[in-house]
Amino acid sequence: MAAASTKTANIPATMRAVQYDSCGGGAAGLKSTEFQIPLMQHVEVPVPSAKKNELLLKLEAASINPVDWKVQKGMLRPFLPRKLPFIPVTDVAGVVADVGPGINGFQAGDQVVAMLNSFNGGGLAEYAVASENLTVKRPPEVSAAEGAGLPIAAGTALQALRTIGAKFDGTGKPMNVLVTAASGGVGLYAVQLAKRAGLHVTATCGARNVELVKSLGADEVLDYRTPEGATLQSPSGKKYDGVVHCTVGTSWSTFEPVLAATGKVIDITPNLTAILKSALHSVTFARKRLVPLLLSPNKADLEFLVGLLKDGKLETLIDSRFPLSEVSKAWEKSIEGHATGKIIVEMGD
Repeated sequence: MAAASTKTANIPATMRAVQYDSCGGGAAGLKSTEFQIPLMQHVEVPVPSAKKNELLLKLEAASINPVDWKVQKGMLRPFLPRKLPFIPVTDVAGVVADVGPGINGFQAGDQVVAMLNSFNGGGLAEYAVASENLTVKRPPEVSAAEGAGLPIAAGTALQALRTIGAKFDGTGKPMNVLVTAASGGVGLYAVQLAKRAGLHVTATCGARNVELVKSLGADEVLDYRTPEGATLQSPSGKKYDGVVHCTVGTSWSTFEPVLAATGKVIDITPNLTAILKSALHSVTFARKRLVPLLLSPNKADLEFLVGLLKDGKLETLIDSRFPLSEVSKAWEKSIEGHATGKIIVEMGD
């Protein structure tokens, strides 16, 4: 029998949150409710209610992804944001505060990781509503910050590698893969997951992060600022069966010579040019292909990733942590694009 709503008495009527009421403006466009900082004035908004098959979460941590500020800048209009004002961010971790009708796998007090609905957002707040089908339990071995880093970044890395053909059950064939921008949020997960799948990994990053990326298992690391890094050629001369492409500004003419006969470039930030190139490859039955990837969130992948964290087989690399009151600094850091790992916002008490 489905559990009845178990909303506890100490859930307040209103909560602190960060939102924007128009697109554009970068970090200055955010409105926060903390300490009357200029352009960061707190908004008090009602705590949402859990409806059928939903959970109300008291948030402990949220992770900022590039897609969050791209939505705020208006780069995904008219699709996102669906309405304004908008509380951004979808990747969160916290504690179940209330369960709506139809919930039978969670109860108040459960620690969880969740990906919120992209259309509704809600992650930069003290409470948020999450769908049961994108919420998983978080074991004690996984901190809130570590869990919050997973949904978009690790989920994208996992699906990109699977698109290349990687398997994580020991049945996969040997393959050579390239991970570009390997010290970023997706890249750091991609290197680790590729090694978990038994692949040979070449990675690109800046010079300051070469040793870090090697420590996560990369077999070869190229400084992207060097001539060798610019060509993406494997130091051992290997051709790539697949590329997890986590940055922008690299042309197909750079990738094509370093791919194996049926190699794929999985572009996780495709622009119109990439989409048209992919379509051309499809209609011409090209053996080497550019494949745009849009994350397809699902509970099974999130459970798999949380399990890897629990077992010490995956690590969330955290670049920096900010309280909710300093979210503009976190936002600016993400826009700058030089973070090594995940940028975490912590809600506090």
